[in-house]
Order: sequence, then C-alpha cells, then structure tokens
Amino acid sequence: MMLRLLILAALALASPTAHAEPIIGSIGDINLSAAEAREMLESAATAAGQPLQADAEALKQFVRATLIQRLVLEHANTADHADSPAVAKELARARDAALVESFLRISSAPPKDFPAEAEVADFYAKNKESFLVPKTWRVAQIFISDREPAASAEAEAKLAKVREALTEPAADFASIARRFSDDLTSAPDGGDLGWIRDDLIQPGIREALPGLKVSGISEPVRLDDGWHILRLIDAREPHTPPLAELAPRIYALLRSNKARENREAYLSELLRDSPPAVNEIELLKLK
Repeated sequence: MMLRLLILAALALASPTAHAEPIIGSIGDINLSAAEAREMLESAATAAGQPLQADAEALKQFVRATLIQRLVLEHANTADHADSPAVAKELARARDAALVESFLRISSAPPKDFPAEAEVADFYAKNKESFLVPKTWRVAQIFISDREPAASAEAEAKLAKVREALTEPAADFASIARRFSDDLTSAPDGGDLGWIRDDLIQPGIREALPGLKVSGISEPVRLDDGWHILRLIDAREPHTPPLAELAPRIYALLRSNKARENREAYLSELLRDSPPAVNEIELLKLK
C-alpha cells in the first residue's frame, strides 16, 4: 500500500498552484492542499480498481514524497530541464505510456452496477474457507535487548528491575513498558503490539501465549535478540468474518478481476485483427 502511494507521489507532475485551505503539507513556498491530496488518492484508487486504504504513516509518507517531488520539479523547471531534446523524447515516451494505460483502464472498466449484491453473496458463499482468519492474539511486551551469546550483566540488571517493578502493588504494565522497554516502536504505546496472527508469531513467544489468561503476564522469554516479557491483552479464535464485513473487499476483487478479463479480451481481439510482425534479421542488428 505504502509503495503505491509513493509511486503515485513520484508521478504527480502537477505544478504548484493556488491552494484552497486546509494546507496539509508544505516545503519551501510550495503547499499541498487537502483537496489536491484527496484527488490524487482517489485517482490512485481508480487506477488500482479498488478502494485505497492506508494508515496514517503511509499517508504521511505520501504527503512528504509529493512535496519533495514538487520541490525537485520546481528546480527542474527553473533549469529549463524539459527543453533538452533528450528529456523531451523521454517525456513523450512517458506521456504515450500513460495515455495507453489510461485508455486500457477506462476501456476495460466493468459497468458501474457490477457486481450485483447477489454476485457478491454468491462469491462469499463459494469461497468462505478462503476468508478464514486464523487465531489472533493481542499482546503487549516489555523487551530488553541482549544479543550476547550469554546474558550480559547490563541486561540481567535491567531485567531484574523490570521484574521487581511488575511485582509492586498496583503495578501498571504499560507504564513499566514505556519506562524500560527497548522496543522503540511499541514502548510509547505501553508495549502494545496490536493484533497478530498466530502463524506470524515467533515460535518462542507463541509457545508462551496459550498458558496466559487475559491480562496475564509471562515469565521472561529468551530469544536471540533478548528478553521478552509478555502481557496477553486479548485473543480471538479462528473465525470467518461475516459477509457485511467482507462485502467491500469482495466487490473490489470482482471488479478488478472483471477489468482484467475485459483488458485481456480487448487486447486479444486487437492483436487478432492486427498481429504484430517482427523483422528478426534487422532485430539481430540491434545487439
């Protein structure tokens, strides 16, 4: 997802113009308005044939990449870079490629009323097993880094402090994680790692989870990177989400599949009527 956003930003060649409020990003005297960003995101969603979903960090990276691209574009325009014959040819090729892709995308788009609700429901019923979500765990951790083959004195001392803090009356795991954990990503959130699929958890940690009750705290688990003290926040058994939850995803998938089928059918017909011919003798001379 983030990659799509960054690619979109890199290709956005609109020059800075007067922007309507609110401004969601700026670099030098260049601004990016919320309206412009929304339009670019919607274009990306249309190109992908499905709703564009991104987390806050991905959107932040998109805005940063767009601003940087616009700053470089400003410098390129100041240097009259586009006036170079070689660059002009490169731009023409890029324009042609973008025009072809746009034409194929629009020509291949399925009707607006596709798929019908009944088709979405039928797909869900026939593929229900593929939507099974494995058991998931919501876990918090206090991580103490220690990559030495044998436990280092510094890590042992820190581990002892954490264990002592956890035994104090009214000990708060989240506060202790914020204070001691070496996991800079989860520590600000009290060690919360969020929901993790069972099959994506490291074996050493996964083995410790079934023995915990909700809000239970594990003994320190030693892995190659150090010590992990775990708190089980919640757990979910394997389940299949209901149709109402999956309908937007299925709708987008069916539209994407239909667009691909339409595209392949159009190209097959086009090449049947106008098959390409290659002069292989002259082709060899290109080497």
